[in-house]
Amino acid sequence: MTEYRLLTYRAARGKPAAGVLVGDRIYPAADLAGAGVDASSVLALLQSWDKVHPRLKKAAAKANPKRGVPLAKAELLAPLLYPTALFCAGANYWDHLEEMARAGAAAGLKPGEPWTRPPKPAEPWFFVKTSAHSVIGPGAPIRLPKFSKMVDWEAEIGVVIGRPMRNLTEARAMEAVAGYTIVNDLSARDYIKREGSIFVFDWVGQKCFDGSAPMGPWITPAEFVPPPEDIPVKLWINGTLKQNSNSKLMVHSIREQIAYLSRHVTLRPGDVIATGTPAGVGFARREFLKPGDEIKIEIGGCGTLVNRVAVG
Repeated sequence: MTEYRLLTYRAARGKPAAGVLVGDRIYPAADLAGAGVDASSVLALLQSWDKVHPRLKKAAAKANPKRGVPLAKAELLAPLLYPTALFCAGANYWDHLEEMARAGAAAGLKPGEPWTRPPKPAEPWFFVKTSAHSVIGPGAPIRLPKFSKMVDWEAEIGVVIGRPMRNLTEARAMEAVAGYTIVNDLSARDYIKREGSIFVFDWVGQKCFDGSAPMGPWITPAEFVPPPEDIPVKLWINGTLKQNSNSKLMVHSIREQIAYLSRHVTLRPGDVIATGTPAGVGFARREFLKPGDEIKIEIGGCGTLVNRVAVG
C-alpha cells in the first residue's frame, strides 16, 4: 500500500497550494484529486474527504517519481491555513499531571511527598486557542511575546476532523477523523493565573499569542498512523530529549475527547483537536524557551515538526 500525506506548500508566485506528498515528492493536489473536487486548499479537500481520500490513495500508488516537487526544495506552510477551530485538551496525561503537581501548578506536593493518582474526571477539559493568530508552519520562526519571560513547549497529537459529526459515541468517534498532525501548544507560564480576578486562570494570556501554535509538517491520514491508543510522542530542545511518552498515558483517550466535543458542538472538517501534552514540559524544570532554541517534535506516523525561536 502506497502511503501519502496532505500538506500546504508555497507554489508558483508564492501562493499557498494544497499538495500531496508521496515518498519524497510533492504533487499538486488538484492533479491527483480528479474532477468534481475543490482542491484549492487542504480545508477544501477535507470538506469532501469521503470522496477525496480514496482518490488520493489510488493516485498516490501511480504517482510518477520523476514528477512533482522534491520535498527538500519546497517551503512548507501549516497544513491547514487555518483550522476552523482549534480545541485544546488540558491536563490530559497522567505523567504531566504528576509533574505539574510537583511543580506547584496544581495541588502542590511537598518535597519527597509521593504523588497519588487522583480519580479520573468524568469528562475531558478543553480550552480554545486562536487559529489565524496562533498557527504557524514548520520552519517558521517562533517569536517570543514581549509580555512573557516563561514561554514553554508542549508536544501534542493533533486530530484533524474530516466529516461533520454530532453526538458521537466513543465507539463511533473515529468516524469523524481524517488524520493527524503535530501541534506545539506554546504556553506563557507566567500568565497561568491572573491575581485579583474572580476567574483566576488566564487562558488567553497564557495560550493565545502570535505564533503560539506551530503545526505540521503535514496531515497523515488516520490509516497510516498507529492506533490512537498507542501513539508515541517525543520532543527535543537543542537536541536534548525533554518529552518521551505515549498516548496510552492519556487521562481521556482520543475517542473520549472526540465524543465529548461532539456533544457540545458539531465537529466540522478542518477542526483540529490538540489532545494534551505529556510530562517533560519546561515549567516543571523552570526551563523556558530563549532566542536561538530549536524545538523538534516527532509523533508516530506524523513526521517531524521543527521550529526555532527567533533571535532579535
